[in-house]
Amino acid sequence: MASRCANCKIRSYAERNPGSFWSKLWRWHTTWCPGWKAYQKELAEESR
Repeated sequence: MASRCANCKIRSYAERNPGSFWSKLWRWHTTWCPGWKAYQKELAEESR
């Protein structure tokens, strides 16, 4: 995978602590981040 989202420290922390500030920031970030959208596309293609 070319995307760095799989190894992102903020994403992993947000998943472990869903009520934290970082989790809220992460969710907001994923609404507009082109890298996140590319990562989601990679995962969809990989699962086929």
